[in-house]
Amino acid sequence: MSRADELFIKNCRDILEKGVWDTDQDVRPRWEDGAPAHTVKLFGVVDRYDLQEEFPILTLRRQYLKSAIDELLWIWQKKSNNIGDLGSHVWDAWADEQGSIGKAYGYQLGVEYDFPEGRMDQVDWILHTLKHSPASRRMVTNIFNHHDLKEMGLQPCAYSMTFNVSGNVLNGILNQRSQDMLTANGWNVMQYAALMMMFAQVSGLVPGELVHVIADCHIYDRHVPVVEELLKREPYEAPRLWMDPDVKDFYAFTKNSFKLEGYQAHELEGKIEVAV
Repeated sequence: MSRADELFIKNCRDILEKGVWDTDQDVRPRWEDGAPAHTVKLFGVVDRYDLQEEFPILTLRRQYLKSAIDELLWIWQKKSNNIGDLGSHVWDAWADEQGSIGKAYGYQLGVEYDFPEGRMDQVDWILHTLKHSPASRRMVTNIFNHHDLKEMGLQPCAYSMTFNVSGNVLNGILNQRSQDMLTANGWNVMQYAALMMMFAQVSGLVPGELVHVIADCHIYDRHVPVVEELLKREPYEAPRLWMDPDVKDFYAFTKNSFKLEGYQAHELEGKIEVAV
């Protein structure tokens, strides 16, 4: 069983057995037919993944690594807020007629600031600090900019990364205000594990531990039967992840810089409805 499967199973069981329903509240998300999308949730879930042991990817349901990395690079490398720069349609529901998601995600990472080290954006500041001041305890990114929330197609769910170097090991904390366990948990975990691996490689470091802190960890009402079916499955062992060792510049990575070796996963029948 992979570590990602182990934590996914535990979290889902805890949510279903101990979680709190919001059916007595007026909620914002809606299903495609207009019905309110209620959830059962746990508060304050913390998961830890050791990237030196294995790459965290679910096998209970197939995950599409290259699509996930394409989205990650759209945000962190291209710093784009236009779905025309993205290879998938995962953001279509939140884009306007011009394809923009407003001042969200990649837009925020591309804004330049006057750091003590010079004028640059948040991504370049982290990369600069990792190379020149790895002992720093100030390597924090944040895209939950209150000033721009009203101009965002979707307010950031995964909103902050804290990077920390111990010896030659790069560790990180991903803060997430809201996590849809079925559709997004496995996706976000493998994305930010890959991000840490990329940052470590171009900085001459070794990837260490990814700590995932989730404030509102939930399962949507219409997803409960799907999750219950997943929990009956027998997971496989984690695959091996190959990442192109010749890439030394973060901006040179592509989705094809990664390859899974020996990945076995269960298929998920039918389309999963997404609440918007």
